[in-house]
Amino acid sequence: MNDLEKYFFDNDDKLIDKWNHYFDIYEKYFNKYRDKEVILLEIGVFQGGSLQMWKKYFGPKAKIYGIDINPKCKELEEENIEIFTGSQSDRNFLQDIKRKIPKVDILLDDGGHTMRQQIVTFEELFDHVKEEGIYLCEDTHTSYQIMYGGGHKRKGTFIEYAKNLIDCLNAYYTEQSSLKVNKYTESIQGIHFYDSIVVIEKEKRKGEPKRMTTGHATVENYHQEPAGLKKVKWTIKKKVLKIVNKGLRFFRIKGFIWR
Repeated sequence: MNDLEKYFFDNDDKLIDKWNHYFDIYEKYFNKYRDKEVILLEIGVFQGGSLQMWKKYFGPKAKIYGIDINPKCKELEEENIEIFTGSQSDRNFLQDIKRKIPKVDILLDDGGHTMRQQIVTFEELFDHVKEEGIYLCEDTHTSYQIMYGGGHKRKGTFIEYAKNLIDCLNAYYTEQSSLKVNKYTESIQGIHFYDSIVVIEKEKRKGEPKRMTTGHATVENYHQEPAGLKKVKWTIKKKVLKIVNKGLRFFRIKGFIWR
């Protein structure tokens, strides 16, 4: 049992509502920030218990911010905890938040969990996470629940949106104009999908990847080019394969391999 779990189960103060498997994920990504001047923004204050948990876990140097649509949550402020009132689906409100608080090390979306709320929050606030910071969206199982606008492989869910970020992450390698390098290509180090949680790690702007080699080749290349008539046949085969697979790719049909 890690320290966050201990705090949760020993808690007799403000209410905390968490799924049991979240604590190991928190520990994995948050531990490195303990006892440092970490800045955390949590969307979804609810009863304020989780804000107190973060404050205890990270230590006295931490600055904790909260956002909630309920104006009464403002009453839960205390030393090193500041709370703003507004809707996470309101882009103007989120843009105003960015002007009021410094860039954050950790952004935790535990808000309303609808598809619009999760997507708008990511689009507006991801760039307010520091380089090498963490963006964590909780309760992504709502992407499969009808009352939140979800459904399996349904367009517009946060899970489907996050899957598209995988393409952005790998955009430097594409051969198609439909996928372009963008700010997410440049700033995302990794995307991790867990049960009900998506974690996105940021990194310093990396630029285009460079393939490198060291050492000496010691094994004969298995795929050496054939000679003579075999080479002519192989050249034709490659051209045919390329043409066929371009057509299949256009219609998003799985590739063909000529054995």
